[in-house]
Amino acid sequence: MAERNDSAPCAVRLRIEDYPYAADGLLVWSSTEEWIRDYVTLYYPNNDCILEDEELQGWWMEVRTKDHVDKKDEGWWPTMDSPESLVRMLTTKIWIASGHHAAVNFGQYDFTGYVPNQPCLARKLSQVIPNSRGCFGILWLRRVSRR
Repeated sequence: MAERNDSAPCAVRLRIEDYPYAADGLLVWSSTEEWIRDYVTLYYPNNDCILEDEELQGWWMEVRTKDHVDKKDEGWWPTMDSPESLVRMLTTKIWIASGHHAAVNFGQYDFTGYVPNQPCLARKLSQVIPNSRGCFGILWLRRVSRR
């Protein structure tokens, strides 16, 4: 939860001040956005450059109509008509693939790596092998303790 505040470092003031994910995430977001803005303005200095780039417009059309077929007619899709809209879209995509993904997924091993939380990991290891008659049987593998 945040509210716009132009005097804050990232132009956003967090309502919950002791929220490390949000505080660190804002720093990552703003530095990513700054880098993307510098890069985009190097190649797309004005709106006409964005509108005339057929590959960029084709890619954006494909994102909306083929990648999200079920949402292609929604009115909330941003238009790709200015360097700022490209910066916002790229920042969002990069954030989702980096900071957001890391925050959501890195904690999974702490839970799933602990065997009592994953009873399926406690089963005996087995291997399906053919026997002499061509039928398949199960060979139970014993865990060998190393001393």
